[in-house]
Amino acid sequence: MNAELPPVAPEVVAAAVESLTARLRKKLDAAIESYAALPVTAADGAVRVRCGEDAEVTLTPGPSGAVTDAAQAVCGCLLAPRCLHRAAVLGACPVADAEALTEPAEAGEPASVAPDTEGGATADTAAGTAEAEADGADPSASSSDAPTPPTPAQVSAAAGLWAAAAAVLAAGVPAAGAVPQAELLRAAHTARLAGLHRAEAAALRVVRGLRGARARHDGHRLADLVANVRELLLTTGLLAAADPDPALVGTARRAYRPGGGLRVHGVCREPVIAATGYGGVVTHLVSEDGRWFSVADVKPGGPARARGAATASVALGSGSLDHAQLSRGGLLISGATLSPDGRLGSGKGVRATPAPGLSWTSGPLAALFARPLSEAVAARLAGPAGRDPERSEQAARELIGCDVILVGAAGDQLLARELTPGRPDGEGLLVRLAPANGHPDLAHTANFRRLASRPGLRLRVLGRLDPDRAATLRPLAVGPVPDGGATLRLPPEWQGHADLGYDRIQGAHVPPPEELPAVGGVGAVPPDPLAQAPLWRLRRLVEVAVSGGRRAVAEPARDGGRGDGGAALRRTGFRAAADLSAALSAEADRRGRDVFGRTAEADPDRYARAWLAAAVYLTGTERALVQATWEREEADA
Repeated sequence: MNAELPPVAPEVVAAAVESLTARLRKKLDAAIESYAALPVTAADGAVRVRCGEDAEVTLTPGPSGAVTDAAQAVCGCLLAPRCLHRAAVLGACPVADAEALTEPAEAGEPASVAPDTEGGATADTAAGTAEAEADGADPSASSSDAPTPPTPAQVSAAAGLWAAAAAVLAAGVPAAGAVPQAELLRAAHTARLAGLHRAEAAALRVVRGLRGARARHDGHRLADLVANVRELLLTTGLLAAADPDPALVGTARRAYRPGGGLRVHGVCREPVIAATGYGGVVTHLVSEDGRWFSVADVKPGGPARARGAATASVALGSGSLDHAQLSRGGLLISGATLSPDGRLGSGKGVRATPAPGLSWTSGPLAALFARPLSEAVAARLAGPAGRDPERSEQAARELIGCDVILVGAAGDQLLARELTPGRPDGEGLLVRLAPANGHPDLAHTANFRRLASRPGLRLRVLGRLDPDRAATLRPLAVGPVPDGGATLRLPPEWQGHADLGYDRIQGAHVPPPEELPAVGGVGAVPPDPLAQAPLWRLRRLVEVAVSGGRRAVAEPARDGGRGDGGAALRRTGFRAAADLSAALSAEADRRGRDVFGRTAEADPDRYARAWLAAAVYLTGTERALVQATWEREEADA
């Protein structure tokens, strides 16, 4: 994939691949890899790629910046438009967000981040900085008590998308080349026409993940691809069975809506560095009534862009504030526009006036730090895992505040105890604090190193829950604990908090070791039930199914099950995991025969259902183990 090429609508790519002959389809993957490395020439609103002496592909993006029509992709060879050059160049282009193509952004709004930033660890956690996925519909918004089941057209589209996803799963990453991806894109387009926005968004994420895996992209994570395949199969499987849950259908991307007058206060800044070259900053804000908002400034530029955006002017209203000032000040906004995820728009009618900021010790932020961690985490992890991932991810991204005392360090993590009223220091819930971003151009790692040298230091922490790790928070900012000693001594201009990604904590900002109280160390690294549980055996099988395909999963069944770890799972009480592992391996190795005794094609539908059952069980069990780590010490108390 070439980032210099414009994004292309899924149906355009699918049509180009389908027009090729069988002989040309066999050459398509190699051609895409070759053409993706060719130089790109941009002039007069068109992008050109020279594919040979007599072939030049010209892409003319529309007003949205994407190729949305087949006529916008032209090749100069004699076989055009059914030529390998045109299909390969289109296959090397990023996949466009189809919903964004039909709904232009409000005038003056910043451009959306490219879809491929989804693979970046930081971009995933920055609210509103990456591609806005279709968000689930609110079941309570229905005027009828009984939810409306999907229409026959939606059921048919979901069944087609399920079949395409099952074929991709059976093939695995090595065999899921341009042709299977085109079939998935065609099915995704059909789902979009039927109004299945959530399923379409999941399919596009799977295609981008497959491309990243096959290209060995630095930002690719196998765990993300597995989660996207699980989401796609779960959503389409339930829709194909006519499940009436409105969240399965989802809603199309909604435009910025009027927000009226607002008074917001800066809370902290969060740097964004995406694996695909995007960088910037997100400033988190809170209103008087406790609602969270954000102002994002993310554009191409990578780490250098993230550093510079820390003090760049805020594109809101008069632009008299930069992000550093806004994170410690406030704004009075008239004519505000809001996105569904709380981003503040910068349209022509928006007016903003600087206002005094809000301290972490007063107003809605003080209430945030007063809430016990176990209650805050329970609210964010509530609900079955995977049923509505958009809402689950949005809840997990909400910031959490707590007061802690540092008791030690383990690797790149800090170990801390929650400061709970009525309990002595050092006896609260044990929490792991992990850097939100380990990039060397940011200050997270240096600040953690400084804090690790001061066990006994009391901190007020504002961060984000890591839902995939045991009792882990990723702090974005820290401040002094009010009305207490042995805490941070920040400069007055920092207004009571340090943004860990930008502000560097110096030796003068922390008390000397002799002024800190002695705390009981943890001795050894506390056990992590998620890492120590033998579920890693099932997780490995689920991931191998995606990365290697059906044949890789069938190997344990061919050696009599000696390598599938079923016995270890049963010994430790995970009998359901053992049964699902054995069923998946057996289904992967199942081969039928036709009436002449010849080996028939394996059924991808049954195999996909066996894999989905294992993946859903694994997600739910791991979520339960993570929740237990936040509750264990509360129960012991």
